[in-house]
Amino acid sequence: MYDTDAFNTFLDQNQDRFLDEFAQFIGQISVAADGRGVNDMAALVAERFRQLGAAVTVYPTPGSPVIYAEIGPEDADRTLLIYNHYDVQPEDPVDLWDTPPFEMVIRDGVIYGRGTGDDKGELLSRIQAVEAWLATQGDLPVRIKWVVEGEEETGSIHLEAWVKAHADQLAADGVLWEGGGYDEAGRPRFGLGGKGLAYFELRCQGPNQDLHSSLAPMIVNPAWRLVWALSTLKDTNDTITLDGYMDHVVPLSDEDAARIDAVPLEFEAMKQQWGLDGWINGMSNDDARRRYIGAPTITICGIESGYAGQGSKTVLPAEATAKLDFRLVKGLTPELAHTLLREHLDRRGFTDITVTMMSGEAFAASPPGSLVERAAIAASQDTWGKTPVMMPWYPGSGPVYPLSTMLGMAAVFAGATWHPNARIHSPNENILLNDYMASMRFTAAFLARFAALQA
Repeated sequence: MYDTDAFNTFLDQNQDRFLDEFAQFIGQISVAADGRGVNDMAALVAERFRQLGAAVTVYPTPGSPVIYAEIGPEDADRTLLIYNHYDVQPEDPVDLWDTPPFEMVIRDGVIYGRGTGDDKGELLSRIQAVEAWLATQGDLPVRIKWVVEGEEETGSIHLEAWVKAHADQLAADGVLWEGGGYDEAGRPRFGLGGKGLAYFELRCQGPNQDLHSSLAPMIVNPAWRLVWALSTLKDTNDTITLDGYMDHVVPLSDEDAARIDAVPLEFEAMKQQWGLDGWINGMSNDDARRRYIGAPTITICGIESGYAGQGSKTVLPAEATAKLDFRLVKGLTPELAHTLLREHLDRRGFTDITVTMMSGEAFAASPPGSLVERAAIAASQDTWGKTPVMMPWYPGSGPVYPLSTMLGMAAVFAGATWHPNARIHSPNENILLNDYMASMRFTAAFLARFAALQA
């Protein structure tokens, strides 16, 4: 395998330097939603790869740059594609942060800052793991091709086109995806894919300015129009009523259903953490698991119209907007969801509501038994002495389809950086210091296993 004692000693000796680098990554703003700092962050990532000795190319796109890095023996028996991203979610609402969002703060063994868990901590810890390998073991046991993008948090809008243009360059024996961590019971939890995503903005325009609310009897209120339209997408039992949407869903196979049912979830701990008494419609834990992992969704992420500040202001708003995300399962695509939504609204007379698809990602899940899955399981056993829970796909989404399914390569979400209270996408996002270092040890074990296992 490899000299784990030498590797771990190097991590201990360089922990302070590694954390200083992490602070630099967190301190560099890189918000995909509004583009703040993304080019500077791309340059920082590219320079860190160059320090590693990788061959680096920065590919411009119509949005954020894609960083591509290669390192390891060109004649290696196996090639691993690694995916990460350097962009982060907006820091809003800032007043709910206990520490500055773009300043790394370590308190009681917890590292706080936007991007700590999603995904700068994992990106940098993997780079540092490769540095530690080179310093203590010599050549890497595999050739690594690294794709690091800057638009994951806005749906990876330009990644698929980039992948199509560089498909031959990206050929590998498997894909190590971002993510992976452990659940409330401390069980490692990995996955083989993710649901698809279609993200929409709905907008209804009324008068050309906010008006006095006394005019409501004779002027259409766009907020009501939008509320009425949204109410046609689900009924009060939380059943999706978008015309034709559920007709396209491919029913779970017996194998997929069994794999979902086998995923242990700490339901009581989850409810306690989120301040909940139960699940929608009082459903059982078993039904909640099936829906969480296996069912499509339509979710209102936000609504904005008129006045919602302190006190009162009697207005008839000029416009109303809503943000919706659809999580997609087998049989659904972003394009189909867009078409069905537009036709559904038109059929009911809501032609005044515009629908803009802001991002879309296809459903993707690799079949069980792949080399990367087996390497991840073995590396988890090496690192923690535990066999991970392997989800057939994650309920969340990411650009897994273009870099795995589209290229004919299996992928696995595997790592150490996600924990139950990581608050990813929320104020006080964090990663545990021990997990940050464990991510390096897991990465090394994964490389060793990926190189050594039988195909």
